[in-house]
Amino acid sequence: MLSIAYETFYEVACHLSFSKAAEILCVSQPAVSKQVKNLEEELGVRLFERKGNTVALSVPGEKLLSHLRQAKQIEKRIGSDIDIVKDQLEARGELRVGASTTLSLYVLPKVLSSFKRKWPQTRIKLINRNTENVLKALTNEEIDLAIVEDRHESNALQYDFFMADTIIPVCSNHSPYAEQKISVSELKNIPLVVREVGSGTLSAWSRKLNELKIKIGDLNIVARLGGTEALKNFLVEDVAIGFLSPWAIKRELESGLLKTVDMPDLNVERSFNFVIRKGETPAGATKSFINEAKHTYNF
Repeated sequence: MLSIAYETFYEVACHLSFSKAAEILCVSQPAVSKQVKNLEEELGVRLFERKGNTVALSVPGEKLLSHLRQAKQIEKRIGSDIDIVKDQLEARGELRVGASTTLSLYVLPKVLSSFKRKWPQTRIKLINRNTENVLKALTNEEIDLAIVEDRHESNALQYDFFMADTIIPVCSNHSPYAEQKISVSELKNIPLVVREVGSGTLSAWSRKLNELKIKIGDLNIVARLGGTEALKNFLVEDVAIGFLSPWAIKRELESGLLKTVDMPDLNVERSFNFVIRKGETPAGATKSFINEAKHTYNF
């Protein structure tokens, strides 16, 4: 376990705030300042540069934070692995996962339920955000595992394929476009509704349009909605066409509330992927969750 001084420095360095560190550690701000000062005296270097009310890491401080992040990972793996050896059913700890909307709402609940039965003492934290914000949470170490659509260029992240997915055009059963065949050339004259910027669904769809040399700005986009449920419910009531994963609209298609639209030139394929920070190795509950997800969907 890290000493109190190192734990205190770590929280201040991660948040660049003495007051935030005090809040997280449940101690007074003067106590935080004292721990950091003692550590600076022990190491013989300044760990922070203080400019008015702002705090920045010094070069030695950045080095120390880098080492402590590695130490935190080792500490976490030790704890998880020891718990597993003791008894999986008694293993404690926290599984911190972030997933994009489609995965959080329609794919992962089955995995989470199965995982919880096997790891009853493990606390599960799942954040549901769009792909862009899930990856930010992973980079900021708010979570240990991200599950998102497609792969996004980053030197700080590494990807592991989970499963394939598609994005299909759909509309309400009372829309004039229901079950109709529509060519790409007709797309500019049709009302469309799409997800918000940062969404993995929008990203995959936009990439396909680029391949077809179609500019989004030239399309008749009548609404941009934040969240799959908002988009889905809008489509049920409106006549516009939207683009969603079959996972998200399975019940609506089965009940007939939504109908597919035949756009043979606009087949959008993508993948769901596990993502971790580069240089780290999934261990303990995180590793078991990945295995459980692959086993649940036979991948």
